[in-house]
Amino acid sequence: MITAGMVKELRESTGAGMMDCKKALTETNGDMDKAVDFLREKGLAAAAKKAGRVAAEGLVESYIHGGGRIGVLLEINCETDFVAKTDGFKALARDIAMQIAAANPSYVSRSEVPASVVEHEREVLRAQALNEGKPANIVEKMIEGRVEKYYKEVCLLEQVFIKDTDKTVTQLINESISKIGENINIRRFTRYQLGEGIEKKSNDFAAEVMAAVTK
Repeated sequence: MITAGMVKELRESTGAGMMDCKKALTETNGDMDKAVDFLREKGLAAAAKKAGRVAAEGLVESYIHGGGRIGVLLEINCETDFVAKTDGFKALARDIAMQIAAANPSYVSRSEVPASVVEHEREVLRAQALNEGKPANIVEKMIEGRVEKYYKEVCLLEQVFIKDTDKTVTQLINESISKIGENINIRRFTRYQLGEGIEKKSNDFAAEVMAAVTK
């Protein structure tokens, strides 16, 4: 039996509407975790419908960590200036800027990764697999799996969200699209790290950022 208390709990944890929460619980026989997944999937569907709409408004978010040792500039777009000024959109921009500071992605999405970079990565992975003594007939399958892992490390949209490791950055954005009702795009970002490229004793600034934002 689906109770009002269950609906209230799901609504508070997801921000979804009351009727959507009731339907999710009904469809999943009252399983709270599955109901959350059901709503996320619905959010993804709603986001997909908005994906083709022009998002030319938004803001440039800045984030400085560690007394100026790491800095991020991020351009994130939405459809209207009104939404760009909302607390929800600003909070999303802040979270993504902090993600970039902590996880140090190289690209927004896999479509930005040059083919030459991917091919080089494949060659390195192929050599690694062969050096590990893996049979040649399964090396190619292993390479594909490792390339997918590579994308998840270097592409912002495919990274695990540092403040909630149950979702990716793409899922975070799609949930925001569902709530806000506008298309949202990450256009570009730049990450600066003090002394980057200068040979010196290294400090794990990224680990510091992650520790700070996950407290």
